[in-house]
Amino acid sequence: MSVLDGAVQVSRALPLPGAMARSWFVVGRNITAFRRAWLLLVSGVAEPIFYLFSIGIGLGALVRTVTTDAGNEVPYAVFVAPALLAVAAMNGAIADSTYNVFFKLKHARLYDAILATPAGPRDIAVGEITWSLLRGSLYSTLFLLVAVVAGVVQSWWAVLALPGAVLIGLAFGAVGMFATTYMKTWQHFEYINLVIQPMFLFSATFFPLSTYPGPIQWIVQATPLYQGVALERALMLGDVGWSLLGHAAYLAAMGLVGVVGTSRRIQRLLLT
Repeated sequence: MSVLDGAVQVSRALPLPGAMARSWFVVGRNITAFRRAWLLLVSGVAEPIFYLFSIGIGLGALVRTVTTDAGNEVPYAVFVAPALLAVAAMNGAIADSTYNVFFKLKHARLYDAILATPAGPRDIAVGEITWSLLRGSLYSTLFLLVAVVAGVVQSWWAVLALPGAVLIGLAFGAVGMFATTYMKTWQHFEYINLVIQPMFLFSATFFPLSTYPGPIQWIVQATPLYQGVALERALMLGDVGWSLLGHAAYLAAMGLVGVVGTSRRIQRLLLT
């Protein structure tokens, strides 16, 4: 049985409305493809876990405590863990919505085969973005479990960190795939690295926002990863307020723009 045949069976087994079922066809295909490569699927969560123990706990032995932007003094590992949870969600979404999508689109020509099914270009876009945020959510769930075991989760509000991770995965997965539709060669992915790496380092991931100079703070706050970091940090530290709605709205809007843009680009690339 081929991967596409397996995906058809997964899709038919789910009682979903037409449009959702067609998008799930793409998700089901990815589930089938990774069925015997689950270790590869979850390997991406290792990086933020390594950072948690090497920087959060290792460097935390020297730094000891950090005063958050909300004025709370917390152990350094507790401060870093929520940011790395957001990074885990971002990494999972980006991994699938960029490199993997580019290979399927430009080299494997997988989407041409999918168009022979009832699924259309928009179903492909929604399905791939859904899969990318599911992968990001998986990374976040595994990381959160490790963080709980490590004792760096201080609030029951952390249960909402996983829905927050879904928003982060949606935002980065949708925009990542939208950007990928403009890529011509593998070398063009250096542009994505040029964006992701500075965000990882300078989105209040390892230091409070207040440590940056005033003008730089505005730039940091404009980045999507900072919005995710601020959202997850507030939830995992129990510092819940109305500002969380702003972070969530930012990520949701970014995801919506990415979904609409990707759907139009995929339709143009596959049908013209």
